Amino acid sequence: MKLPLFALAIALTLGAMAAFFAARWMSVAQTSGARVVIVELPIEAGRVITADQIKSIDWPGSSVPHDAFTRTTDVAGRIARVSMVPGEPVLLGKLAQKTATGGLSSIIPEGKRAITIHVNEVIAVAGFALPGSYVDVLVYGKDTDNQSFSRTVLSRIKVLAAAQETTADHDKPKVVNAVTLELTPHESEKLDLSRNIGVLSLVLRNEFDTTRTNTAGVRLQDIVNPQSTGATVSSLVAPTTNIVAAPLRQSRGTEEIRGTSRQPVAIP
Repeated sequence: MKLPLFALAIALTLGAMAAFFAARWMSVAQTSGARVVIVELPIEAGRVITADQIKSIDWPGSSVPHDAFTRTTDVAGRIARVSMVPGEPVLLGKLAQKTATGGLSSIIPEGKRAITIHVNEVIAVAGFALPGSYVDVLVYGKDTDNQSFSRTVLSRIKVLAAAQETTADHDKPKVVNAVTLELTPHESEKLDLSRNIGVLSLVLRNEFDTTRTNTAGVRLQDIVNPQSTGATVSSLVAPTTNIVAAPLRQSRGTEEIRGTSRQPVAIP
């Protein structure tokens, strides 16, 4: 009887050890064993990242984000190229070069330029042209024949800053008098020429809409006499070409009408 009890004790011991190691294995499986730096407090684009805005954690799962940092000392003091929210990992592509000094110049991608245009509340779509949003740029002016026109000159342009702000609170639109746009060198030249020949307007567009606006524009004639739409101005009023005025009947003096006959009546 002692042998079965001894075997039972060994079996229980092995079972307990198996459960312990299984729990340890599950714990290890839930983490990759790597440390990853994530955002602790909101980070604004163009600003220096401080040590209290980040922290290093054990990254869950087996897939560690590419270009992630493992030490907070490698991130603190760097300039953020984009805004970051708590919980997201800090990646190399989100940071400016180590020699960057901060400000707007640090968040401009290579090969792009930044140019500022003056706007008002209406032209800036009532404060919704926020940093990070995309707009089309329209120009209104007059051609060589002194005829008014409006045309989209730039399509899907990213807003880098509104006034001096490079971050945006999308729940609180802000009315500003200047907007900074991210452009290629050629787009910068088009914008510079456009603002010198007419008035610029911004048209807000969906940030996921990647289509390019390419139209011939609109001229005054298209508004006053929209022949191309098939609904001409003349078609909106009653036609008058088929109406013939009845000739005026000459007066015959005072008459008495009986049935179908007319009899003149002498007036004393």
